[in-house]
Amino acid sequence: MIVVTGATGNVGRPLTRALARAGHQVTAVSRHAAAMPDGVRHLAADLADPTGLEPALTGAQALFLLLSGDLHAAGARPADIIGQAAAGGVRRVVLLSTQGVATRPFGATRIAMRAVEDVLRESGLEWAVLRPGGFASNALWWAESIRTRRVAAAPFGDVGVPVVDPADIAEVAAACLLEDRHTGGVYELTGPEVITPRRQAAAIAAALGSPVRFHDLTRDEAKAAMARTMPAELAEDTLTILGSPNPAELRVSPDVRRVLGRAPRPFADWAARHVGAFR
Repeated sequence: MIVVTGATGNVGRPLTRALARAGHQVTAVSRHAAAMPDGVRHLAADLADPTGLEPALTGAQALFLLLSGDLHAAGARPADIIGQAAAGGVRRVVLLSTQGVATRPFGATRIAMRAVEDVLRESGLEWAVLRPGGFASNALWWAESIRTRRVAAAPFGDVGVPVVDPADIAEVAAACLLEDRHTGGVYELTGPEVITPRRQAAAIAAALGSPVRFHDLTRDEAKAAMARTMPAELAEDTLTILGSPNPAELRVSPDVRRVLGRAPRPFADWAARHVGAFR
């Protein structure tokens, strides 16, 4: 049995599908009830309370651990999940961390994530750590404005980073869950090229076959919008990276190719596959 947390998200959903298609038994964990592929067991649990995972972890062989906003919830004990996994008999944990643990190690959110990485390393379990940069799927923030007004609004329109397709993260996660050769691996995951928000909007327009106007937001406007869905400190950290990426954050990593034997997917590929969200 393989347990996938965050199973309804941009990484967890394709990972769950891929594992199920390959014939593996999967328990998919998300905060709320959700439709799952045939044969996939679902458990509703809040990762801020690790005890809720016990029914999923008992007897499982591997765990994909995606903490997301639960890492920042008041009273959350994300590292406890690793102890729960070990107690339940889990042998291998693949942790979805963040590139910022290495590129900007002193922010509060990165310090917290690094602490989880350290607990995993010291747990005695087999492990792998994935550190993606920005997600291509963050462009879904534009879905409503592009559908209704054909406008994409973002700050720092001409500052780019090599955003990664969540489908690539899912494929790397599957490899790390299933293949012994990745034990002890730390993989930085990026796309194949630096791409600006303005160029992302143009790629979506090309997929739509319809013009999309790009509107530059000020930093304050962007922070106010982001703070509606994430802690203000995390929004500030994210904007700092987006506005002034350092050389490590601009680097195109070879790790997707190392694991999968192919280049990472470009943003245009992601846009073509998700064009329905913008119609």
